[in-house]
Amino acid sequence: MTEITTRERIRRHVERTPGVHFNELVRALDLAPGQVQHHLRRLVGEELASASLYGRTHYYPADVDPWERGALALLRRETARAIVRTILADGPIDPASVADRVGVARSTLEWHLDRLTDLDVIDKRYDDRGRVTLAVVRPRETARLLATVDPSLVDRLVDRFDSLLDDVLVGERG
Repeated sequence: MTEITTRERIRRHVERTPGVHFNELVRALDLAPGQVQHHLRRLVGEELASASLYGRTHYYPADVDPWERGALALLRRETARAIVRTILADGPIDPASVADRVGVARSTLEWHLDRLTDLDVIDKRYDDRGRVTLAVVRPRETARLLATVDPSLVDRLVDRFDSLLDDVLVGERG
């Protein structure tokens, strides 16, 4: 029986979880950060691609297109994923309804919407009265990507901590 190399383990994990960020890769494979960095340097460009988005470096199979890279990176965040699912299911929809259904403050919703609109996942449409409606830009592709994203327990806990911290900070400012 052939033993799988560390580099092969990293490559396979990225293929199974496209958009995985560096820290999750380290945790999931129980490897030292320096060891993962070493192997990623050799894999990125040939077999894998990377993108640094909003404070995290994410990794993908080389054939994942740039739009999917951004979408997958954002969909790996629990709150962004909930926002997109809500808009996909109930959209076009107004921001206040999305915030209520997802259970986040409007400021938290806007923080995520800024990123989702920057990467063309969500579109903000304005009517003649200036009212905003949210819609998914590529519904079919986005639904397919949502089906592939299954975050780890650690990712879910980190996302929930981020949300809790957002709520505390917004409460202090408000």
